[in-house]
Amino acid sequence: MFGSRLSTLAPALAQLLRYRRQDLGGDVVAGITVAVMYVPQGMAYAILAGLPPVVGLYAATIPLLVYGLLGSSPQLAVGPVAVVSLMVYTACSGLAEPGSPEYIGLAALLALFVGVIMLAMGLVRLGFIVRFMSHAVISGFTSAAAILIGLSQLPPLLGVKLEGGHSGLKLIGALVPVLADANLPTVALGAASVVLLVVLARWLPKIPGGLLVVVGCTAATWYLGLHEAGVRIVGEVPLGLPPFALPALDVGAAQSLAPAAFTIAFVGFMESIAVAKYLAAKERTKVEPDAELRALGAANLAAGVFSGYPVTGGLSRTAVNYRAGARTSLASLISAGFVLLTLAFLTPAFHYLPSAALAAIIIVAVAGMVDIQDAVRLFHIKSRDGWVLLATFAVTLGVGIEQGILAGIVLSLLFYIWQSSRPHTAELGYLAGRRAFLNVGRYPEAVRFEDVIILRVDSSLYFANMEFVGDILRRRIASRPDVRWVVLDFSGVNDMDAVAVLELEEIMEGYGEHGVRFLLARVKGPVRDVLDRAGWYQRRGGNIEYPNISSALKAVGSLRPLRGSVPEENLDE
Repeated sequence: MFGSRLSTLAPALAQLLRYRRQDLGGDVVAGITVAVMYVPQGMAYAILAGLPPVVGLYAATIPLLVYGLLGSSPQLAVGPVAVVSLMVYTACSGLAEPGSPEYIGLAALLALFVGVIMLAMGLVRLGFIVRFMSHAVISGFTSAAAILIGLSQLPPLLGVKLEGGHSGLKLIGALVPVLADANLPTVALGAASVVLLVVLARWLPKIPGGLLVVVGCTAATWYLGLHEAGVRIVGEVPLGLPPFALPALDVGAAQSLAPAAFTIAFVGFMESIAVAKYLAAKERTKVEPDAELRALGAANLAAGVFSGYPVTGGLSRTAVNYRAGARTSLASLISAGFVLLTLAFLTPAFHYLPSAALAAIIIVAVAGMVDIQDAVRLFHIKSRDGWVLLATFAVTLGVGIEQGILAGIVLSLLFYIWQSSRPHTAELGYLAGRRAFLNVGRYPEAVRFEDVIILRVDSSLYFANMEFVGDILRRRIASRPDVRWVVLDFSGVNDMDAVAVLELEEIMEGYGEHGVRFLLARVKGPVRDVLDRAGWYQRRGGNIEYPNISSALKAVGSLRPLRGSVPEENLDE
C-alpha cells in the first residue's frame, strides 16, 4: 500500500527506489550532457527575463532536484525556458526596474504564485482544464513569442540600449532609431556566435555549441580587451549555492502579478506536458497530468524560495536528455548536481562573458519555434483552426502575451459555440449496394421516399441549437408536400437538455395536427433516460424506440420511392 501511494505522490522517487543498474550509464551520460546546456541557457534565459545571470543557474538546481523526485516523466528536463522568461519580463518590468533587488523579489514571488496554482490544480485534479487551450492557440502563441524573444535580443546582439514596450511593433519602433549606434565589435562577436551555433547544430550536433560559444567569447573578450571597446559583459557572477529567501509579499504587487501567474502556469504546463506525453508515447509509458501539475508546482515553489524564477519542462533540453540516453530521473539529479558545482566553484569564470553571446544562444534556440508549416497545415485541414492560430499570433505579436492567449482561447470557444449551435444534419436515403442509409447530399443515388423524410442529427441537442434543427425540419417538410412520416435518426445525439425535449415535442405535436407523424430510431441510452423522465414512453410508446431505420420504415408500411424501386424486404441495414 505504501509503494502504491508513493508511486502516486512521487513517481520518480518510487522509480529510483527500484533503480536498475543497467540504466546507470545512460543516466550519467545524459545528466552531464544536459548540465552543459543548463549553464549557458540558464544564464541567457535569466537575462531575457530581466534578471541577473546567476538567477538562471539558481532556477536550474533546486527546482530540478524537486521535479526529479516528484515528476512522472523520467526524461523531462525542468528549468528556465525562453517563453516563460519573456512572460516574467512582461509581468515584472512594469512594477520594478529589471535587475534590481525589487525586481528579483517579484520574479521569485511570481514563481511562488505559479507553484501554488499548479500544485492546487494537481491536488484537485484539474489537469483537464488545459484542454481548453487548443493546439492552434499554443502554436500561434509560441511562434509570436519566438519573434518577440528574437526582437528583444537584438539590442544586446548589436550593443545598443533599447527603451521599448513588450509588443513587436513597439520593439521595432524603438530599435530602428538606434541602429546607427550599433557597436561593431559587439555585432561581429554576436554574428560569429550565431553562425557558429547554427553550423554546429547542423553539422556537429553532438558538440555543445552553447558551451563552446560561452567559453570562446569569454576568452576572446578577456584576451582582446573587447569590454574596453564597448562590448558589454556579464560582470561579477556571485559564487555560492542558491540562497534560501522568502520573497516579500506586497498586496498590490501580488494583485498585479496574479493574471501573469495563471498564464505562466497554463503555458508552462502545456509546454511541459506536450513533450512529456510525446516521449511517453515513444517509450510506451504513461504520464499523469495531475501528477505533473503537482511536481511542477513543487518545483516552482522551490524556485520561489531559493532565489529563482518560474520554471517548466524545456523542449530542447528534454530532447537532448532523451537522445543522450536518460532512462530515469537520476539524469536530472545529476544535471542539477553539476550546475550546483558550477555555482560553488566556477562562476568567476563568467565575468568576461559578453551579453551578445547569450543573446545569440537565445536567438538560435527560439528560431525553430516559428512554425509556418503548422499554420499552413491547419488552414488546409480546418480553416477555423488556422484563423485561431493567426489571431493568437497577431494579438500576441502586436498587443501582448496575455492578450494573445486570451484572444485565442475566446475565439476558439466562440467557434465551438457557433458550430454547436448549427449542428450537422443530413437527409438519408437507402443505398442498396451498401445496404445502408446514407447522406443523399454525398450519395445522390440513394433512394428517398415520397411520404417519408429520414433525417439524421449529428450533435447533442440543447437550448442553443434546437431552433436551428427545428428550422431544418420545417424547411425539409415544406419542400415535400406529400410527406406524412418523419424518421429521426438519433444515432449521433449523445444528450438532450430539457429545453430541447420541450421544443422537439412542440414541433412533433404541431405537425401531428396536420397529419405528419414522427418516429425516432437508434436512440442512445442517456437520451432514452431523458425522454423517459419527460414521459415520452408513456405518451408515444413504440414510436420512439426503433432499434434502426429499417424497423421504423417497416412500421410505416407501403413505401413509394421518389425514383427507382426498392422492395421493402430489402431495406436491411
